[in-house]
Amino acid sequence: MRDPQPPPGQDEGEGPLLDDDAGRLVRPYTASNGRTRPSAHFDLMTLVMATGARPQGYLGPDHAQVLGLCCGPVSVAELASRIRLPAVVTKVLLSDLADCGAISTRAPAPAPLGPDPTDRELLEAVLDGLRKRL
Repeated sequence: MRDPQPPPGQDEGEGPLLDDDAGRLVRPYTASNGRTRPSAHFDLMTLVMATGARPQGYLGPDHAQVLGLCCGPVSVAELASRIRLPAVVTKVLLSDLADCGAISTRAPAPAPLGPDPTDRELLEAVLDGLRKRL
């Protein structure tokens, strides 16, 4: 068995045990104590950021890993990818951190729309591009 490599931004000895051949050695839902429903609403595009407040009690290594990745605004989807956990587990971890005031959340800024958000020429160009790729 080869030595596990930590994800980018994670030091040796921190976070989940990973093996190149076997993958994650701890089941994903153990990080959330089997919970599948977060106490707060998070969209995959919700941006989260650490507030600087530390949780009063010990939450666990997965919580600490997530909090360490939230030094700047980062989306829920990106966090789930970086910690290699399902999005629903990531949302449970984030809701725990939000409940204790360790992170703040906000919806992403909407993209500016032109005068006609359903521009037929643009939609046809996208469709043509997709057809060429498929």
